[in-house]
Amino acid sequence: MSLSDLLKRLANREAPRTEAEVQADVRGFLLEAPFQLEEGDVQNVLLESQLGDRRRIDVEVGSTVIEVKRDLRRGRVRDEALVQLAGYVAARAKQTGRRYAGVLTDGAEWDCYNLVEGTLQKVSSIAVSDGRADVERLTVWLEGVLATAKGVSPTASEIRARLGAGSSAHQLDRATLAILYEKNRHTPTVKLKKELWSRLLTSALGTQFRDDDELFIEHTLLVNSAEIIAHAVLGFVVEAINPNSLLTGTKFDESGIYGVVESDFFSWVLEVDDGPSFVRTLSRRLGRFDWSSVDQDVLKVLYESVIGTETRKKLGEYYTPDWLAARIVDEVLTLPLDMRVLDPACGSGTFLFHAVRKYIAHSEENGVDLAETLNGVTKNVIGMDLHPVAVTLARVTYLLAIGKARLTNTQRGTIQIPVYLGDSIQWRQQVDLWTAGNLVIRTDDNRELFSSELRFPDALLENAALFDQLVSDLSTKASNRKKGTKAPALSPTFQRLGIPTAYHSTVEATFATMCRLHDEDRDHIWAYYIRNLARPMWLAREPNRVDALIGNPPWLAYRHMTPDMQDTFREMSQARGLWEGAEVATQQDLSALFVARSIQLYLKEEGTFGFVMPNAVVDRAHYSGFRTGDYDEKSEQLRLEFTTPWDLRRIRPHIFPRGSSVVFGRRSSTAVPMGNAVVNWSGRVPKTGSSWQEVSPTLTTTDGKISRVSSTSFSPYRDRFYNGATIFPRVLFFVKEQDQSPLGVPAGRMRIESARSPNEKSPWKKVEALSGVVETEFVRPVILSECLLPFRTTAPAKAVIPLEGSKLLGGNENDLEMYPGLAAWWRQSSQSWEKHRSNDRLNLGGQLDYMSKLSKQLPIANIRVAYNKSGMHVVAAKIRDRRAVIENGLYWAATSTEDEADYLCAILNAPVTTELARPFMSYGKDERDIEKHIWQLPVPEFNSDDAAHVALAKLGREAQSVAEKVTIDPKLHFAASRRRLREALDQSSAMQQINKIVFELLS
Repeated sequence: MSLSDLLKRLANREAPRTEAEVQADVRGFLLEAPFQLEEGDVQNVLLESQLGDRRRIDVEVGSTVIEVKRDLRRGRVRDEALVQLAGYVAARAKQTGRRYAGVLTDGAEWDCYNLVEGTLQKVSSIAVSDGRADVERLTVWLEGVLATAKGVSPTASEIRARLGAGSSAHQLDRATLAILYEKNRHTPTVKLKKELWSRLLTSALGTQFRDDDELFIEHTLLVNSAEIIAHAVLGFVVEAINPNSLLTGTKFDESGIYGVVESDFFSWVLEVDDGPSFVRTLSRRLGRFDWSSVDQDVLKVLYESVIGTETRKKLGEYYTPDWLAARIVDEVLTLPLDMRVLDPACGSGTFLFHAVRKYIAHSEENGVDLAETLNGVTKNVIGMDLHPVAVTLARVTYLLAIGKARLTNTQRGTIQIPVYLGDSIQWRQQVDLWTAGNLVIRTDDNRELFSSELRFPDALLENAALFDQLVSDLSTKASNRKKGTKAPALSPTFQRLGIPTAYHSTVEATFATMCRLHDEDRDHIWAYYIRNLARPMWLAREPNRVDALIGNPPWLAYRHMTPDMQDTFREMSQARGLWEGAEVATQQDLSALFVARSIQLYLKEEGTFGFVMPNAVVDRAHYSGFRTGDYDEKSEQLRLEFTTPWDLRRIRPHIFPRGSSVVFGRRSSTAVPMGNAVVNWSGRVPKTGSSWQEVSPTLTTTDGKISRVSSTSFSPYRDRFYNGATIFPRVLFFVKEQDQSPLGVPAGRMRIESARSPNEKSPWKKVEALSGVVETEFVRPVILSECLLPFRTTAPAKAVIPLEGSKLLGGNENDLEMYPGLAAWWRQSSQSWEKHRSNDRLNLGGQLDYMSKLSKQLPIANIRVAYNKSGMHVVAAKIRDRRAVIENGLYWAATSTEDEADYLCAILNAPVTTELARPFMSYGKDERDIEKHIWQLPVPEFNSDDAAHVALAKLGREAQSVAEKVTIDPKLHFAASRRRLREALDQSSAMQQINKIVFELLS
């Protein structure tokens, strides 16, 4: 019987069948599907497996117990089956000392469970019917639970299917890890490691980072996985290695490969009960892959498969495609054997991978022996990142780039992988780390009045491998000694590593501090800190600077930085001429300062660079200071000579959620600003994970010229239009009317509840909806962006807005108490806001009137014109409702006359206006962020004596009449409604005349 036929029979719960028949078919599927069961496993796919206490397991294979029922939809069948399954899993785990998974199925439904303190917790499920696709889905799902496959090629698709967030393997391992963390979260060492992890990511990611247990668990799973993969790359049978060795790097030290795996934030699993057992199970799952066959940055794929798209978007984590990194490396590293290169924001190591491959290829072509090749590449290709997960992934990626054959060759010598955890931009400009010729690490963890210091003579840092071995040796000696005993002598260490006598006393004092930290259970992370913090500071010293910088710097937006980061960012940007003023602060991001600062700190004179940056860098006004290449800073003058950038916006699918470019140049004694020349890239990338060889035939490049946006010429309407109110979070303000109760409500009041949206983000999507009876005058119409169509609007939304006439209530409780319904709603909303808000500076009233965007609308004008903040086309309409509040997705202006409003609507809705304004728009994936950029077009203020203006006003009224006659289905998405209206308007004589006049007026 084929697998499809077997699955069809299994999934058919309507056919007459016995439970024993379903059991037999489940066993048959396990034996026939390509699970690569070894001979012993085949014999042990058992039916009615004996527990030893007269109970029998329906089907058992490996470390998985399967409970089978004829139909889980019937009565209490599922509940009773779960009780049985929990008993079987608990008994087997106790008997064997291994972690067991439980599966409950009736052939159509398959649920996988973890046992948590005697209770089953569902971690993954799949429903199947029949057909070849379902056979493959069920096979992959079951294989993730059973972990039986061998030699799986680690392609992007296989990693996503077998290890990604949607896989049963990941869900099972993540659930287990979550249990371990929850049980041990208050253990001092676990708590300390999470605190230090949180500090680092706050520095790297700003307010977008939330100190979240779930993210810490995901990061732990990722790093533990990467460290196990590192061993597999070298050919180790990871299932056979002691868990402690896997996560601390003992095998690497024994093999003379340093700086890959070390005790870090995420090795806490070794310190808790059942942690080693978890590591063994994880090793078994990862050991299924043939990691020696990798030819790209697969850990980037693993990261993106585990950390959800929305989380990565919030954290600003977008990794460069392999093909683009390879092409930039080729462009910048023209003499790979003679150039030291640094990626100061290396992420998972994509640029490092291709730089290492290029160096090794050239070295071997020149006949250089293996030991010298590997010694050279590890001195010449260096990475750094502030993200601890990225650093671990990049170190393993570096190993993958070197390749198993070279790593296992006995002629290679020792290797130090030069990827470091460090603050490349040095936010706090920590020159104080270097004091009187010593590197000083302060072990401040808020547990003592005066922080301890770990000092090392900076001369020891010249030899990275020696320094790392010294720190590792000190850490090992400190942790292996019995607590409270005298610190052992260091003379053997000094002699073995050749440490000069002049440095002995400093190192001994540091060692004594490390011993004390160990006695206080505080030594578990400082060795990791020392090795990593030292290298960035050392690289910034002039003799140690590199010949080239490459990479993709963080694009962290100013609005997502913490207040302290914003202050420092502004100060550092102003000092270098990169700050363009508070007015465009929300458009600025970290990338320009990061590049300038990295060049200042790490690049030699005449050194070259190539960085992936937002496309706005090449032509937007808020990057004009960066484009000068002349950055005056008190401590050091910095001059850049820019060469021709690449414009990547025309590549499909889009590389990043924002338009991107690549900027090139060199550090020079004379600044050469970025010119108007540009290389335009266009075409389609065949598939995710494509190599340069696969992409190059599908992409074309053409020479172009940049149309640079001026920041000095604006329409007078620019200052008349304001952004609408920030009515957020929606769950606390937007409402819908509830069905009235039999008793009704008093006159002048309305029974309402929160209007939920599928687009709500955490934490608000999990917040309970509000309900209440509120005075009708405070339930206001709100014009949203989606309400706006060309020349007309659809029905507005409703929101509770505490406006009494033109007065905004909420600041004074006495004002609210005059309206008991509003007061009760506001109290509920305020309590929810205080509990879940991320901004500590604003109360709910301050949030509602953020930057006075609501109060600026008061008193509400008779006639307003509104247009959309973003979109592929500019859309505008008149707003006549004097109760309506305009929301943040729109810009609005009051007009003194009807003619002026019609004139503005005609201009804004004209198709030619969008096309003329497009070069001024800031970039998302496309030029769709309209904002106030549209007023860089020379739109003149309405003049009733100007014939063209009067003609446009008249034609605007005619176009409005056309628009109002078009039937709009309220169920249709607003983008489709806009498109339908535009199509009707484009056929009208009025719009054709408008377009012609507007073109003449603006071009």
